[in-house]
Amino acid sequence: MSTHPKNTYGLVVLDMAGTTVADDGLVEQAFTVAAERLGEDPAAMIGHVRATMGESKISVFRHLLGGDERRAQEANLAFEQAYGELVADGRIAPVPGAAETIAALREQGRTVALTTGFARVTQDAVLDALGWRDLVGLTLCPADTGGRGRPYPDMVLGAFLRTGAVDDVRRIAVAGDTSYDMLSGVRSGAGIVAGVLTGAHGEAALKEHGATRVLASVAELPELIGEYEA
Repeated sequence: MSTHPKNTYGLVVLDMAGTTVADDGLVEQAFTVAAERLGEDPAAMIGHVRATMGESKISVFRHLLGGDERRAQEANLAFEQAYGELVADGRIAPVPGAAETIAALREQGRTVALTTGFARVTQDAVLDALGWRDLVGLTLCPADTGGRGRPYPDMVLGAFLRTGAVDDVRRIAVAGDTSYDMLSGVRSGAGIVAGVLTGAHGEAALKEHGATRVLASVAELPELIGEYEA
């Protein structure tokens, strides 16, 4: 067997909001609504929200509300409802070329999984709004892999375990738009950890947290994987 068999990178794990789904500030809007519903000042929280984009949302609320579990759950529910309303309002769209990219990766015989820091109900609302229910074989949220979202590697490793698509974590390619996406990719042992510039964080932050390459968008990923395999 050669060192570069066809499809060395047989499993591709992609983030949703900011990577394959155009976020357009919806996360921040939903956070603002959730904070206001709890009588909190959104302005005091938004810096932490931006810094931790990609993290499990309940974890963010636990931090912001000083570990008060009841209020964190309440805030998270308000966030999920607000985000769901924005999605239902038609405020969601794919990142240009994302669906075509996913289709191309699958046509090459690769397995593609979509991951998110949202709860399952929100993830499903987004998939439904985009008509993406059948676009990939596996979609994961933090609850699907024991509750630890990014920056933990659990969702990437969950995709590795559930799909059985590859025999080595080094044959996974991860792509995302946040520092936490990069950290989770690095910690999982993935061979490619690609940052994209369509979401929350810029090139410096992505590289600082372990991006092996930074791309303008996920549409450049198939070409990058091809380069690695050449």
